[in-house]
Amino acid sequence: MSLLPQLVLNGVIAGSIYALVALGFTVIYGTVRFFHFAHGAVYAVGAYLAWLAVSRLGLPVLPGLFLACLLAGALGVLIDAAVYRPLRARKAPNLVFLLASFGIFVFLNNALQLAFGADIKSLRTGPVKEGHHVLGAVISDIQIAILIASLILALALILFVKATRLGKAIRAVADDPIAASIVGIHSERIIRTSFFLGSVLAGAAGILVSLETNIEPTMGFNAILKGIIAAVIGGIGSVPGALVGGLFIGLAENLGIWGISAGWKDAIAFAILVAFLLFRPAGIFGRESGTRRT
Repeated sequence: MSLLPQLVLNGVIAGSIYALVALGFTVIYGTVRFFHFAHGAVYAVGAYLAWLAVSRLGLPVLPGLFLACLLAGALGVLIDAAVYRPLRARKAPNLVFLLASFGIFVFLNNALQLAFGADIKSLRTGPVKEGHHVLGAVISDIQIAILIASLILALALILFVKATRLGKAIRAVADDPIAASIVGIHSERIIRTSFFLGSVLAGAAGILVSLETNIEPTMGFNAILKGIIAAVIGGIGSVPGALVGGLFIGLAENLGIWGISAGWKDAIAFAILVAFLLFRPAGIFGRESGTRRT
């Protein structure tokens, strides 16, 4: 029983990262309606940009991390402008977008390996300190920072989507792009905004992970898989659902390995995905009719 508090804490920390990835994925998916797998590569690029800004350029930590988030957002906009927008202009089918997204993912992974090498990088500096004991679990200062930053970013996105004019425009385009254009909403501008916001969240998730674990070119693959699973479980297209789905997966993985090998984590996540697809395909917050909610 003494392991339970630690497993719950580990699950919440992992789930907060999954939630950020899922939130960014959901915002983008809502406006373009295809699975943007290159989102995982943006996650990895964000971590490398943070490492470059802080470890190589010598920027202070917070400004360096903030700059890396903005550049990750700019990368998302660039991907859309260079690849997806021309495909939209040609009215390409969703399969073409999906293949293009895989191609971007592979290209960016290879570009990271060419630019930074295959060796592992780390943002962690200074001596390792003992964590804080809370309710039978141990949590480090970095983990506290990860939880606080994830919570702030998630709440900020939810408030932005629900309360601001631009957020409401994103919801309108996600619900019905034709009707949104009729009332004067410029869908391409909204899509650019969605890619920027979603990519900022992906970059932030990669940066937060890099504060505690190592950085490597392929780190985005597992992140996008867990992000997609979280988004589907929460209800694809639902912003609150992405948040709940991320936490659900994080807790399920860590509690599920209680007494078995940690190597079963991914299997647990995919088993949950299959169960939801069979018995609740709309997800926790989704509608059975399949309509999207943001």
